[in-house]
Amino acid sequence: MDVEAAADELLGSLAARADADFAVRMQRYFPQRIRALGVSNASVVEIANAYFRERPDVPAATRSALAEEVLSRASYHEEVLLGFAVLHKVARVGLGPELLDRCEHWLGSYVSNWAQCDDLCLKLLYPFFRGHLDQIPRTRAWAESRSSWARRAANVAVVKFVRRKVGRSVFELPLSHVFDNCTRLMHDDDVYVQKGCGWLLKVTAEVHPDEVAEFLRTWRTEMSRDTFRYAIEKMAKETRTSLMAGGRTA
Repeated sequence: MDVEAAADELLGSLAARADADFAVRMQRYFPQRIRALGVSNASVVEIANAYFRERPDVPAATRSALAEEVLSRASYHEEVLLGFAVLHKVARVGLGPELLDRCEHWLGSYVSNWAQCDDLCLKLLYPFFRGHLDQIPRTRAWAESRSSWARRAANVAVVKFVRRKVGRSVFELPLSHVFDNCTRLMHDDDVYVQKGCGWLLKVTAEVHPDEVAEFLRTWRTEMSRDTFRYAIEKMAKETRTSLMAGGRTA
């Protein structure tokens, strides 16, 4: 496969679906201006899937090179998503541990908003981790990254693994992983990193409500309002009331 020609074709297919009106409507989801074509997430994925349905024998290594080529050219929001979509179908069994180094690089170099960060975490890293559970602890290092998107990803990449059936066994993310990440990141200057803490705590509270409640009682005065409210969102009403009555900073 000619990787440059393949990138031309994929990016051309994406541009052909551009919708200026939809691009304007997309802006309401982002506090900052994004450069968007106006293509839905589902359409981005379909473009990638349709391309490879006609080329089922393209090896995962070539897809990885193509993803890098697309990302290196990306100037629109959806082009970043397309780079990740190229790898969705091979993430679980076709890619190895080197993917995490690539993802860390992409988070720091190409990702520029929360939607791109979460797409990478939930559509690419989720299937990858289902096939590589032993690699999950490596994301803890991202909490120290210079990239705020990598720091957010340190939590978002593992939200689906708080408790997850994988094959015939059940994987549980250690509580020490959750609480250490959130203790380290709740004071982050970036609001999206703080919200990532709240998201992970909220999901963990569904599995370990007492432990998360105790964690929040300890740290509630130090975390932001958004982090705290996300964390308690799905807790029992009486627990939420008790925690909110405890007092915390704005």
